[in-house]
Parts: sequence; structure tokens; C-alpha cells
Amino acid sequence: MSVADLPRKEVNELKGHEGAVLAARFNSDGNYCLSCGKDRTIRLWNPYRGIHIKTYKSHGREVRDVHVTLDNSKLCSCGGDRQIFYWDVATGRVIRKFRGHDSEVNAVKFNEHASIVVSAGYDQSLRAWDCRSHSTEPIQIIDTFSDSVMSVCLTKTEIIGGSVDGTVRTFDIRVGREISDDLGQPVNCISMSNDGNCILASCLDSTLRLLDRSTGELLQEYKGHTCKSFKLDCCLTNTDAHVTCGSEDGFIYFWDLVDASVASRFRAHSSVVTSVSYHPSESCMISSSVDGTIRVWKS
Repeated sequence: MSVADLPRKEVNELKGHEGAVLAARFNSDGNYCLSCGKDRTIRLWNPYRGIHIKTYKSHGREVRDVHVTLDNSKLCSCGGDRQIFYWDVATGRVIRKFRGHDSEVNAVKFNEHASIVVSAGYDQSLRAWDCRSHSTEPIQIIDTFSDSVMSVCLTKTEIIGGSVDGTVRTFDIRVGREISDDLGQPVNCISMSNDGNCILASCLDSTLRLLDRSTGELLQEYKGHTCKSFKLDCCLTNTDAHVTCGSEDGFIYFWDLVDASVASRFRAHSSVVTSVSYHPSESCMISSSVDGTIRVWKS
């Protein structure tokens, strides 16, 4: 994928949130996107037509993260009210609220079968919840972190968490084994490469770090953006050829995966870029910002 193919041209702006947008995420096939923010709402959009489809309201505080199932039927969300909400997408009804975190919840993810939600909390724990059970208690609590857990990734057999304590920890659910990789800097977002071999970690020293999942080896570092005090998403493009991340100065950066050179940088928003989400198959990306907007980018 050449630099010319990177999505840098704005094709739409999605407006509706009042205040900062904290996350924007494509659904699994890239036809829709979800956003959440300071205004305590989750919003569903058609990003290509610039149409707002539905608003999900029930959270009592800001909504920090949202994730939708592969079949688009359910979503989960979390935030400042310490609860994980499990929603029916079509009706907008809250099916269940999972309570147990002692403080704000930073991130949520469904597993592949959408039977489990895993949440990452300010209370230094990861918690797993069974969507099919009527119990509101977690089925698993991982509390070996020594500071806030900011981000979570799931594979078929593992839960991976990134924490302000500077570690990325991988928990093999089958054998109950934990592997910890210490990056020495607070981690505020982790993201997996599409081939599943690497973890990209955004750290609060304005550096992204690429880790080999099998060995924990630090493969590369990416610098140039500013990330010191906000939770900023990072991800790889759908070909794994480039790494991308927002910046606190309103820019979006793209780096070459292998040599870590800045392939592109451009001003995307008037304030902090909180979130970037890359389309699963096309050269297209969405970004969200403290400026209250979500923008859609194509090449």
C-alpha cells in the first residue's frame, strides 16, 4: 500500500454529540460506525451518507468506549458511571447492566461469539461478564495490575490488557497463565495487528511501541505525535502496512510499519484526536475529537 492510498481526504463530518467525542468505531463490516462521548450518549451512524441513525441513552456519566457484535445485533458500552451496559441495537433497549467495577470503566470488548464482554477499569482490574447469564456478577476478575487498566484486546484464548502501570499483560484463559511485558511507560491504548502477531501500544511518553506477541520483543517505536495526558486510540491499517494514531494537537499520523518513518501527517481536528478506527477492507478511516466531531477520511 503506497502513501498515496492513505485516507487523508475528508469526505464527511458527523455532527450531533454535545461536547467531546471519546471514541468512534467501525462495525465489523465497515458499513456503519458507533461513537460515544461526554454527552453520555452512544450514536449509530452511516458514515458515508453522513446520516445519524439512532441514539442510545442510559448512561449517567460520560461514555468512554463502545463495541458492537459481529452480527450487529448487540452492543456494549462503559464509562464514568462504573457500569457496563449491554444493549439491543435495533430497539435501543438496555438488556443488562453489569456492576462490579469500583470506579470508572475505560474500555469494553466482546469476544468472538458475543457471549462474553470484558471490561478494563480504573480500579486496576479486567472483568469478564457472561451476556447469556442473568447474573450481574463477573465470571472472572483479573486484578494483577498495579494501576488503571486502559485498554483490552481479545483473541480466541486470551485476554490482553494495557495499563498505566506500564505493562501489557496477556492472560491465557485455558491454562490460567499470565505473561507480562513491561514497557516502562504508561500504556493508554493497545491494538492488535490484523495478522494477530503483534500488539501496538500507545504510551504516554508520546511513543507507540510495537511488540511481538510470541516473544514480547520490542520490534519498533513510532514518534512525532503528542500523547501525554489523553487516552488516544492507535491502530494498524487493514493491510498492516502502516500504523496510525491521533495526536493531542489535532493531527493524525501515519507511520511506515517497518522503518517507523512518518508516511503522512495532517490536521484532522481543531482539538485532541481521541480515536481512530480503520475500515476492515477499504482505504477509509474515521476519527473523533474533543472538538465534538467525527470525521470520515478516504484516499
